[in-house]
Amino acid sequence: MHTDLSTVERASDLSSDGPLSGRVALVTGGSRGIGLACAAELGKLGATVVVSATNPENADQGLAALRESGVRRVEGHVADVRDQRQIDALFDAIACAHGKCDVLVNNAGIGGMTPIKNTPDELWDRIIDTNLNGAFRVTRAWMLRSGAPERAWGRIINIASTAGKQAAPLGLAYSASKHGLVGMTRTLAADLAGSGITVNAVCPGLVDTDLSTGIIGQLAAAKSITPEEVLRMRNQLVPIGRHLRPDEVARMVGFLAVPEAAGITGQAFNVCGGMGAY
Repeated sequence: MHTDLSTVERASDLSSDGPLSGRVALVTGGSRGIGLACAAELGKLGATVVVSATNPENADQGLAALRESGVRRVEGHVADVRDQRQIDALFDAIACAHGKCDVLVNNAGIGGMTPIKNTPDELWDRIIDTNLNGAFRVTRAWMLRSGAPERAWGRIINIASTAGKQAAPLGLAYSASKHGLVGMTRTLAADLAGSGITVNAVCPGLVDTDLSTGIIGQLAAAKSITPEEVLRMRNQLVPIGRHLRPDEVARMVGFLAVPEAAGITGQAFNVCGGMGAY
């Protein structure tokens, strides 16, 4: 299924002269949370933005929010990153509409907080298949279908986590998936060095999103305390004393996407209010 706003008010796009003018950006899981903020940031920098979501309702809501924020050149597609056929259909649509894709933001991801003894195979497999295998599938398709290698210009930005660098108690599968994504980032950056394509990761800490709200509930249940207590404890872990906003993470994504960031590759940048130690 496909929801398309790319022809709506295209001439009145507010960022047609930005540093990403003429570029096409794909944000997986771009209909809410950090992904939505990244899509808005890239759109404001002048890119034509394509967002994917796992269902049409989320896609429509995300597109409406992007339009309200002033982004006009935007379209949405339904694609589950666990399904190669849906990924292929997504790139078919991008190729048909735009003929290229310059910027890839691998944002699609899920969480899950449980002790190992309560972690079923199905939860482990779903988290790894979405957060790590999904990023691999989309990146491979982008390398084959985007035209970026042929044009010698592109940006791959993986939304990892501080849990991809350090322990995330009760987040065994999530942390494993994000450690893998950081490793994939660094290795692919080395493989593509000098090609004109940069590969970096952004590692958010605690961010105020629906995913974070769900994790707080899971932790509260696991620890037999209230969600309010969990929130207070989590905020105490952050030197600035609060969860970050999604747009604060998106600023780093926008910085890495612009042409002036050509010298930055193979890095994993914390955006965490000082919580990450490395």
